[in-house]
Amino acid sequence: MVHFETRALSAQTAETDVVRFLIGTQSLNFSNNQIHLVELNEETGNLKTQVFQHPLGEIWSLQASPTEPDVFITCYNHLSVTFLEEGTCQMKGAIWKFPEIKEYTNDILQLDKLADIDTTLYGTDLKTIAYHPMDCKKIVSVVDNNIVLWDLANKGPQVATSNTLAGKGQPRFTNGKWNPHNGANQFVTLNENNIRGWDFRSPSNAAWFILSAHSQIIRDLDFNANRQYFLSTCGDDGYMKFWDIRSPTEPVLSRMEHSHWVWNIRINRFHDQLVLTSSSDSRVILYSIASISSEPFGHMVSTEDEFGSQSDESCGKRKLEDGLVGRYEEHEDSVYAVEWSSADPWTFASLSYDGRLVLNKVPRKYKYQILL
Repeated sequence: MVHFETRALSAQTAETDVVRFLIGTQSLNFSNNQIHLVELNEETGNLKTQVFQHPLGEIWSLQASPTEPDVFITCYNHLSVTFLEEGTCQMKGAIWKFPEIKEYTNDILQLDKLADIDTTLYGTDLKTIAYHPMDCKKIVSVVDNNIVLWDLANKGPQVATSNTLAGKGQPRFTNGKWNPHNGANQFVTLNENNIRGWDFRSPSNAAWFILSAHSQIIRDLDFNANRQYFLSTCGDDGYMKFWDIRSPTEPVLSRMEHSHWVWNIRINRFHDQLVLTSSSDSRVILYSIASISSEPFGHMVSTEDEFGSQSDESCGKRKLEDGLVGRYEEHEDSVYAVEWSSADPWTFASLSYDGRLVLNKVPRKYKYQILL
């Protein structure tokens, strides 16, 4: 349990041996904000935490580097203390590095700030900064109606290119994520209930779009890492939807299981029939969406019976069904974030506004149904 409000959660993506998650706090006392590095002991089920100071402001989004376990990015609300701007808040971004940790202690440690990401030239409403899924030297910031590609290869962050959503009265971007397919040259944005895919190789206009994808604001999106054209969305209408961007007029599948806004959606990278959502109704829901997964019959590994011959059951595998795997109601406040572990495909974490972090595992019977 974190003793401050929280919204920001990230798996330690580059760590593939140990289950670890990063949490960012939202204390109204800006100088008291923290990063919590949480590690699961899989033998005992216990959690251990190392706390670090994040004195610059309340953290609204957080993302770990895809290739460097000790590096991450925060977007934070900073309270200016200069004479001319005293009392004003501004969203800013920074890249941080953990110090070497030999053992977890109760001390609050210092972080090393590697660089500031200064997006003020492009606007004030910074929503997220996202690492390229394969190249830690590329990031994109989403600010106002702009997406800005940064190159981190040199001494300081340099702007490589930017795209602007033109048009009078266009709502600002609310979120964005890299498309991991085809060399990850596309970045996908949300504004209100619209989805747009931008190709950095031809940055003038959106490469594709889905307008009015939900009836209310879309809060999050995620790509199926194993199916090239499939993405998922969720929003204030309570729905999660799955789209094939080649035919965007109608969703491939829609479900409404939450009773309030859906803040987060995550597709399991290893077993993409497993999908998580989290909501302001204080629930986390785990689904099986096998009908549009890359493994509709589970993981195709032949099994052998006790006599060494292939069993009839493995030759005619029963197709997995769509449906609820589990409803998780350990939280008492809005669940703003949910993430799959990068080290264990069956473990996931959820984070609610009251600072409660809960780790769960996919139920064993569904795990075996997928694997066997």
